[in-house]
Amino acid sequence: MKSIFTLITCILINCNLHSQTFTRSELPTTLSTPWEITYGPDGFLWISEDSGIIARVNPINGDKTIVYKAADYFAGDSTEMLNLCFHPNIGHGTLGMALHPDFLNSTTPYIYYVYSYNGGTKLLPATKFKIVQLTWDIGIDSVIAHKDLVLNMPTGYDHLGGRLMVVNRDGIPYIFFTVGDNGISDQNSPDCYSPQSNNPNNHAQDPNFKNGKIHRFNIDGSIPSDNPIAGNSFYTRGHRNPQGLMYNKDLDIMYDIEHGDRTDDEINILEKGKNYGWKYIRGYNDGLFPGELAYLNNYVPNPLIAGDALKEAFFSWCAETPPTDNDNLNWCTVAPSDGIYYNSDGIPQWKNSLLVVTLKNGNNTDQELYQFKLDPDGKSLVTSTLLNPNPTKFFGSDQFLNGRLRDIAVSPDGKNIFLINNGGNVLDHITVYRYQATSTHAQLNNNLVTIFPNPAYDILQIQSDEKLESLEVQNIMGQQLISINQPVENIDITKLYAGMYFLKIKSISNNIITKSFIKR
Repeated sequence: MKSIFTLITCILINCNLHSQTFTRSELPTTLSTPWEITYGPDGFLWISEDSGIIARVNPINGDKTIVYKAADYFAGDSTEMLNLCFHPNIGHGTLGMALHPDFLNSTTPYIYYVYSYNGGTKLLPATKFKIVQLTWDIGIDSVIAHKDLVLNMPTGYDHLGGRLMVVNRDGIPYIFFTVGDNGISDQNSPDCYSPQSNNPNNHAQDPNFKNGKIHRFNIDGSIPSDNPIAGNSFYTRGHRNPQGLMYNKDLDIMYDIEHGDRTDDEINILEKGKNYGWKYIRGYNDGLFPGELAYLNNYVPNPLIAGDALKEAFFSWCAETPPTDNDNLNWCTVAPSDGIYYNSDGIPQWKNSLLVVTLKNGNNTDQELYQFKLDPDGKSLVTSTLLNPNPTKFFGSDQFLNGRLRDIAVSPDGKNIFLINNGGNVLDHITVYRYQATSTHAQLNNNLVTIFPNPAYDILQIQSDEKLESLEVQNIMGQQLISINQPVENIDITKLYAGMYFLKIKSISNNIITKSFIKR
């Protein structure tokens, strides 16, 4: 019988001036190509999956409920296949999802998400994406209504973007949605468009086209009156494949994450009306890409867009001249997918950071989590040093267990990191990293206590070289389940559900020792 949590490994990450211990586990939840994961204010994980599915998962035992499946989900048609190059199918799927910022309010219990549908006819299919609103009944834990908000969002044969975020800005909720350039790389697959002027990536900066943009809508799907161009949903332009959005609500800063072409994956700070340069500028405005300097020096702002200007990347991975090597495993691109702004005290070293997950297992890159420590202004990075590199990378040693990391969510206490995967050596699971604050002294003290058997069925036995004062059993959310204020040699765990737990032990010398165990 499969346990609720399967303990895979414990990893110790040394960060020079401090050490951090994360215990890795997996929820047993069965998923199908998950795209978005978010920790809801109701205490559940919300996940978007293939075929227009929205699921709700218990973060403690992994129990999953499918709360909605779109009846009009459409996975494209063979007639939409591109007849050139490697004959790719039209892009489709279930993409971004977000909960209303005031989700638990009975007047705004809304779920927003994106999926592909047939925007044409049965005889002449035309795959498009749409943004829909689901109404959630908190009393019966069920979706009771469906409403189309935005139709006819474009798709293509690559670079779909697809991230959705709903945020309050000045008390007004807005929907942000990322759309990639929808094209196939000119350099990687030069025979996919004939001529290359047919490639939709040529329109990433053109306000008359929806691709290559980050769009902003009112919460009802209408276009805000103060968008850069009246009646146009675009908010920023010149994006290649923006797959992630992050928001610092305290400073009202929104960041996007996007894929580069052989080089220059990017994080950008989004400013209304600005042009982020693709496909003429890559990453920093450093002129490493042929033609960049000429484009920078001769840029003419669009007269229809107030304040239009080119905006340089906030951060660019591996800014270098694009390689001519056609083996993508050798490229230094990391394929960043999504991320979050982290401002919890749960992991003190991560407070005021951006956390970004990546997809690529290359010859010089891993599928891992990047932590970017921000300055207080949120618009610059703390200086990187040899002892304290910035960014810092985590969990790369587990990439063959974790696979392609598509998205990240964090528990309210900031100590549980939930990662979803939808590709790579392993597929479609939820990985959980639980943070345990440690020091060298605490690690040594841990060796003074042994617990067995592990996994255990009914009785957990304790052997200690120190006299104990108290014991406490917690679940992975940090909730206290058992408390014993006296020294004992065993604990009855028969009433616990199968899963992973932590035994927190205090000795008479005031040492605090934490051990993890599995209940079968």
